[in-house]
Amino acid sequence: MKQNHSLQRNIGMPQAIALYIGAVLGSGVLIVPGLAAEMAGPASLLAWGFMTLLILPLALSMGLLSAKYPNAGGVSHFVTLAFGPRAGAMVGWFFLMSVPIGGPVAALTGAGYMTAAMGWGDGARIALASAMLAIGLITNWIGMQVAGKVQIAVVIAIVSVLVFSFAAALPRMESAHFTPFMPHGWTSIGQAAAILFWCFIGWEAVSHLSEEFKDPQRAAIKGVTIAAVIVGFLYFLSALATVGTQSYLRGGADSSLVWIISQPLGAWGGFIAGLTGMFICTATIIAYTSAASRVAFALARQGYAPRWMSRLTARFQTPSGATMFLMGCYALVLFLYGSGLLSITTLIQFPNATFILTYIGGCAAGIRLLKGSRMGVIISWISFTATVAVFPFTGWAIGYPVVIVACFTAVVWLRNSRSSMPDLQEKEPQQNKSNVI
Repeated sequence: MKQNHSLQRNIGMPQAIALYIGAVLGSGVLIVPGLAAEMAGPASLLAWGFMTLLILPLALSMGLLSAKYPNAGGVSHFVTLAFGPRAGAMVGWFFLMSVPIGGPVAALTGAGYMTAAMGWGDGARIALASAMLAIGLITNWIGMQVAGKVQIAVVIAIVSVLVFSFAAALPRMESAHFTPFMPHGWTSIGQAAAILFWCFIGWEAVSHLSEEFKDPQRAAIKGVTIAAVIVGFLYFLSALATVGTQSYLRGGADSSLVWIISQPLGAWGGFIAGLTGMFICTATIIAYTSAASRVAFALARQGYAPRWMSRLTARFQTPSGATMFLMGCYALVLFLYGSGLLSITTLIQFPNATFILTYIGGCAAGIRLLKGSRMGVIISWISFTATVAVFPFTGWAIGYPVVIVACFTAVVWLRNSRSSMPDLQEKEPQQNKSNVI
């Protein structure tokens, strides 16, 4: 029976918007507003304003490429078209090997909010993280139509809690909390902006789902624009509430938003804050698990990954082989964390460099592929410059993509060596035959 190698187009506009929001609006919204306020004081709002403006070109650079070249390979496919199949496959592996670590880190982070709020131990944290990863894997297995609906529900819950937290913060906001406006000087605004950059990466993930968009042109461009506006608005409201209430001084910089949520709800505050953290991280897991399974499927389809990764489920036509690969990776990472061999602080640094390299590759491809659109080239250059500027700050994590490059090069060399062997074997019998004659 011939294997079907096509994915179903069942992601509509609402699902696309929810997937974009879920990929970008990560756990950073609970932590980063307080950290930025601690670094720059009320002037951190200027950094938030700048990054909110920058979010649109970052989003549209991926959206325009997804609309023009919808493919499960996403960024990998864009780089292939711009710079050749080997470069595209390399970028695909950067993204693919980021998610097996990034997914468990997101799950442990979300579960950590709940266990800290409830006073539970590390065993409960691992159990909750496992459940969150299972939700991501199961929704991906069943299909993007179901995953999209789950994502819509999760995103609505997240938006509701964040809007509620801002409304709850309004009575506690005072003008005195905005002075002195710039306690640490102008340079602190730049330092805060660098930290905020991490909150606005994630648009590249949904590009891997573009092959399943019902209307790629509409979903990728209009959908990403709507999502960018919503994400920017929510981030800025959270930052304004954090500064206006000075919660970063009262509740701690790394839990300022948790403090805001907890105040009006009393004993239930911690539980709601913990549940919010889990919802936010689950939305991220769903988006990235779906994206990673699609890039694995695309790489296998091109011959740059094991053939079994291209297998699809008979009922749902979703990447079963790639999903099983991710499940094994998730289980391994949770085991390493649970055994104490790796801390979450160490784990969180591994995928940083590979995620940024994926984005750099996509933006570079945009500069070349969007030449017919002046605006497309400009926003690709803006995104490319911003991501290149951040890359050196990943530190020792640069070693992770170096290892991936070495492994990829070795596999390609072995594959090329094996493919040339039949030619040698065919020539040998001919030579022997001529000798006999």
